[in-house]
Amino acid sequence: MKWKAGFGVSIAPGYTGDEVREFVYEYERQPWGTRQGWLDERGVSRDRFRRWRNTVFDGDLDRGLIPREGSRMTSPSSRRRAAKQHDEQAAENERLQARVRELEATNEALGKAIGLLHQLSEQEPGTSETSEPNSS
Repeated sequence: MKWKAGFGVSIAPGYTGDEVREFVYEYERQPWGTRQGWLDERGVSRDRFRRWRNTVFDGDLDRGLIPREGSRMTSPSSRRRAAKQHDEQAAENERLQARVRELEATNEALGKAIGLLHQLSEQEPGTSETSEPNSS
């Protein structure tokens, strides 16, 4: 039986594409000489990791496409650069999400203040119409 990518075959059963991508980038951030131990601690074999890394950097993780064996399109320095860029983008994304939360909280506070102002204006005694005194 021949499998097509994305139809019943998963690059990483039990993991989402985002989890695999983050795992690969985390591996690339590990100091040289500690990476195999880092993989061992997480229970991921070297072969499985190599397949994940090739898919993240040279294939198409979202569609489950792994590059052909023997193709080495991305150099180690390019992978490190990509991991660093991913970290920078994640930090920027977190900064922007914090700003959105801040603005949403401000918006909510302003909405409550406007609501209170409306309530107060409704509770004020009505102004009675007075007639001007007659001139005599």
